[in-house]
Amino acid sequence: MTLSPLNQRRWRNFRSNRRAFWSLIIFCLLFGLSLFAELLANDRPLLVSYRGDLYAPIFRFYPETAFGGDFRTEAVYRDIEVQCLIISGGMDACWDDPQTVIDAAQTGALAESVENFQQGWILWPPVPYAYNTVNDIEGAAPSAPDENHWLGTDDTARDVLARVIYGFRLSVAFALIVTFTTSVIGVAAGAVQGYFGGLIDLIFQRVIEIWSSTPQLYIIIIVAAIYQMNFWLLVILMTAFGWMGLVGLVRAEFLRARNFEYVRAAKALGVTDGVIMFRHVLPNAMVATLTFLPFIITGAIGTLATLDFLGFGLPSASPSLGELTLQAKRNLQAPWLAFTAFTTFAIMLSLMVFVFEGVRDAFDPRKTFR
Repeated sequence: MTLSPLNQRRWRNFRSNRRAFWSLIIFCLLFGLSLFAELLANDRPLLVSYRGDLYAPIFRFYPETAFGGDFRTEAVYRDIEVQCLIISGGMDACWDDPQTVIDAAQTGALAESVENFQQGWILWPPVPYAYNTVNDIEGAAPSAPDENHWLGTDDTARDVLARVIYGFRLSVAFALIVTFTTSVIGVAAGAVQGYFGGLIDLIFQRVIEIWSSTPQLYIIIIVAAIYQMNFWLLVILMTAFGWMGLVGLVRAEFLRARNFEYVRAAKALGVTDGVIMFRHVLPNAMVATLTFLPFIITGAIGTLATLDFLGFGLPSASPSLGELTLQAKRNLQAPWLAFTAFTTFAIMLSLMVFVFEGVRDAFDPRKTFR
């Protein structure tokens, strides 16, 4: 697909802004990796070889009996007995002394002592823990970073790195969805108000004044007391109160542009109001609109973290960065929790602000970059 000359100029301006361009690359890399969080951090193996057959536990359910066990429930792959059954090919000795059997299989001594021995293997993700995996650790939780848990564990012995990977994806996805929905509704409402004016503008303004005076936090607390809060319910609540952020700006741009000569000429030629609004007037209002997008997207991330910190956001078991911040407050003796939460928020918000600043400058015809 060939870009128009105007969009080519915008792309050149964006690439010339090196801070925004490299921030976009780094952000896309981090967010792209987080989209495959189940392949990066999981307590289920990626692949298992058992008696010459391959299994993919990360995608399918396998009972323990498939690996020579006794239970028809899903195999707990982190148990040393299950690992011994897989590696040794289902030997009965795994129930008595599994570690000895595993060591013998790894050194080759088991193959010499057992006829027709078929050794299996387990391929784990880089982080062999899910965001909700409760780990067996030495000492009390939270535990400090070590070779098994690179960022330590929280107060319920869950791996912090795994929760950061899942929490990064959750926060960015939430912010992007909320920003998109609020922008679409806010731009459409502001365009209708500014373009038509008159009674429509008057009624919309009174509705916005009444709705904006409604305490958002109280509504969320009431809804959280009635319903179990989840991701999409929180998106709906945030959209219901966040769409007014762009209305005033878009309304002012349309009020200013609706009397321009090209708009009057388009009306004289019989162009419909919808085409004039969203094809001719809206592009002129995009620069001012894009100026506020960094504030909307960072505000959505901050609101989600604040609600989780206060206990009115997502369930406590969810991989939330706000819940990690709350744990840092409760466990001042574990500074790695606060450092991890602060670093994650700082990197994530900085990259997104730099990217949207570059997009805003690229759409501004008054700014050019060498």
